[in-house]
Amino acid sequence: MIKETFNPNPELAANAAIKNMDEYWALQNKALEDYEGFWKEYADEKIDWLAPYDQVLDESDAPFYKWFINGKLNVSNQCIDRHLADKADKTAILFEGDRGDVEQITYAQLSLRVNRMANLLRNEFGVGKGDRVVLYMPMIPEAAYAMLACARIGAIHSIVFGGFSTEALKDRIEDAEAKLVITADGAYRKGKPYMLKQVVDDALSQGGKSVEAVLVVKRNNEEINWIEGRDHDYNELITSQHAECPFELMDSEDPLFLLYTSGSTGKPKGVQHASAGYILWAQMTMEWVFDLKEDDVYWCTADIGWITGHTYIVYGPLAAGTTTLMFEGVPTYPDAGRAWKMVQDHKINQFYTAPTAIRVLHKMGEHEPEKYDLSSLKVLGTVGEPIDPPAWKWYYETVGNSKCAIVDTWWQTETGGHMISPLPGATPIRPGCATFALPGIIAEVIDPDGTSKKVGETGLLCITRPWPSMIRNIWGDPERYKKAYFGDAVKDGKPVYFSGDGAVVDEDGYITITGRVDDVINVSGHRMGTAEIEAAVKKDDSVAEVAVVGRPHEIKGESIFIYIVLKEGHINKDIKNHINALLAAEIGNIAKADHIIEVPGLPKTRSGKIMRRILRSIAKHEEITQDISTLEDPSIVKEIETKAREA
Repeated sequence: MIKETFNPNPELAANAAIKNMDEYWALQNKALEDYEGFWKEYADEKIDWLAPYDQVLDESDAPFYKWFINGKLNVSNQCIDRHLADKADKTAILFEGDRGDVEQITYAQLSLRVNRMANLLRNEFGVGKGDRVVLYMPMIPEAAYAMLACARIGAIHSIVFGGFSTEALKDRIEDAEAKLVITADGAYRKGKPYMLKQVVDDALSQGGKSVEAVLVVKRNNEEINWIEGRDHDYNELITSQHAECPFELMDSEDPLFLLYTSGSTGKPKGVQHASAGYILWAQMTMEWVFDLKEDDVYWCTADIGWITGHTYIVYGPLAAGTTTLMFEGVPTYPDAGRAWKMVQDHKINQFYTAPTAIRVLHKMGEHEPEKYDLSSLKVLGTVGEPIDPPAWKWYYETVGNSKCAIVDTWWQTETGGHMISPLPGATPIRPGCATFALPGIIAEVIDPDGTSKKVGETGLLCITRPWPSMIRNIWGDPERYKKAYFGDAVKDGKPVYFSGDGAVVDEDGYITITGRVDDVINVSGHRMGTAEIEAAVKKDDSVAEVAVVGRPHEIKGESIFIYIVLKEGHINKDIKNHINALLAAEIGNIAKADHIIEVPGLPKTRSGKIMRRILRSIAKHEEITQDISTLEDPSIVKEIETKAREA
């Protein structure tokens, strides 16, 4: 079968960082022939080392790999100080608020503000190297200042998405044993103020005993509750802080941040990333995948509460010395032309968003891009899930005028940065296909025993060599780290990193991601473990059993579908609203389910295992092809199907 392929724009390719597939394969072959030499060359070129490293890679305690042994650096220096000699007056962060207010923050101004915040954290609150600081922040510049200030003094930040609930925030504060929480009174969304501080108050009233203070940024100036002795006004304190703050000398392997992500068990995992390897790959992928040039203006629409915001709003762009746009609002407010007006006004060159956003923008304003001058665009990116061909076509033809490269990036919180992606000047693109692993990344589709899958056969997508930006540990739980990421597949007798995704390789070597093979649902690019959702639902006293699966959704990619068995004698006529209110309180609004149905029982094997494959088929209205004769009660399947049809 002939696959539709789009070749790179020759004008873009002529000046690209990687200009053609010959250059790509030369780099990849170089990595295969001399893996450590490949990474050494880039580490020496890209990082401003404050003390040299002794060894590129230490594999002696696999899978606890270590990179650039004994090297010293500071990520804040990598993102700010080293640019001041030639980029002091260049815009580092271009901020646009929900209401249209715009602020341009130069690298010199960024240096001043980060230094002041670092002094505030260090001198007023006693935050130092290794201390954990939780950020529960909106998309405002102070969030970036806080991240970089923590990096400057060696503190470990853990950002909690501002849409997460009291319970989710409390759990993350407690697991990290945070010393300080930084938040805001609130922010603006769709023209109206929304509140954050109350969620912090509620979380700390239920737990988080390690927290000594709360630092509050005033953004929307709504009335909030102040707790004497614990809460402190950032806007008041920051003005008296000194403008210079010496940065901490950090080891390559010192943790930079924790970021909690859902897994296939109920408790979120504190993904731990190290300093040197993470910032190296963040910068390399910014330069390769987005093909940055000196005067480019780059916009990633993600939130800093997710890994995309960490790597591709703050750390990667600033390490590369580019101008990065932070946006407080949503791209469809006040209308579906907001994003395209911003591209026009700010002359955006790279636009990076989620397929969910693309589908919404397409649905709400198919012809809106035609009303604006989008000629500045060069690279269009997608993140969070594979982009479906219809959305890809509209993105390419209407938004990009059939001239822009589309980089459909595959990566994870745990990988730190892009793993598989087209290169805008080199890769012939196929809609819906992740294409090839980036240079230096050894991605293979294998069986659990390490056997390579044949062309067209779906297998486990594994990264079979360690890479610099990889997860280093799960905070406080090394056994879970080994089991979660290195317990499913081996290669040459050694455990290798299994992504949790299935994939297939075609006859040309193109990799297509087929989706999760574990119990994780990807809603609008946000991964949530089914076990975490089930644990929340089970807190309702009327629920006897629950099973959660994903269902395809034309906008969100996947939606949440919940089967509930009520306890005997319990009746709940408003079960959907009731359970969704519980999920919003326990996890956040992103966990609300589109479908919640009450069923008489769940399909189980005689050993008690719930057969979720059957439930997924029912949710999708697919014919049941699995053998149900081994179920404890095969008749339950028909009853569930009837209930699902009625829902």
